[in-house]
Amino acid sequence: METETPLAIVDKPSALSAITRAEIDTQIATAKQYPRSIGAVKQSMLSFATLDEETAAGCFYTLPGRKGGDGKPLQGPSIRMAEIALSCYQNIRVGARVISDDGKIVTAQAICHDLQNNVCITIEVQRRVTNKEGKRYSEDMVVTTGNAACSIALRNAAFRVIPLALVKPVYEQAKLVAVGDAKTLVSRRAGAVAHFKKMGVSESKIYLSAGVSKLEDIGLEQLEILLGYATAIKDGDATIDEVFNKDHEIKPQSALPSFAPGAIYLSSTPEEQP
Repeated sequence: METETPLAIVDKPSALSAITRAEIDTQIATAKQYPRSIGAVKQSMLSFATLDEETAAGCFYTLPGRKGGDGKPLQGPSIRMAEIALSCYQNIRVGARVISDDGKIVTAQAICHDLQNNVCITIEVQRRVTNKEGKRYSEDMVVTTGNAACSIALRNAAFRVIPLALVKPVYEQAKLVAVGDAKTLVSRRAGAVAHFKKMGVSESKIYLSAGVSKLEDIGLEQLEILLGYATAIKDGDATIDEVFNKDHEIKPQSALPSFAPGAIYLSSTPEEQP
């Protein structure tokens, strides 16, 4: 007795997937037809990053040294720097979204696709949505945390695709513009201290975080650290408590880690993520 073999059912691609694929194919074709100019990209990035003092200060972040480490603060290019790089790099598509929330941790996923070179990187970042007592944040705070995780994931993916050779000189120049020189030191350090005092941070904690004992001891190196802390808090890389409510042992700026993407901002857990 013969039995009939059931026919294999092959799912046809949905209309949405077909449209998405057509869009990507068109973007790739356009990228090949109009390739980017590296010189123009670098100049455009530099122009945006050094547009003014506020923009430049937002291009880098600082985090306190990890427990058990050498006390050196960690620095790296910020989310704002990533946005500038992405907007100037051309022929690139990016996106980020929250992909899971188990009640304790939200996970965000970002994708960065260099259409011209056909390089695609996907990064996931996790952030806690519970406090020290294990109580879940409010709904608004959960949304804020999810948005911050998306931004951090997007930054990490972008700097995996956009070459370090393009980003590093712009990042270093932005720090110089933000910090200023001896002529602007007095006004800028006063502004930095005033910024944190508005957040409710005492002067003693501000000075401790910079490794000094009084306002007059804040030099250009310490000012750079404080400006980086401000960016880290604003972008969601760290909280005020994480920056100021702990012991600091700040090393001289010359001893800070060099710009190293793999070491600074490519981790994906809350404990390791700068």
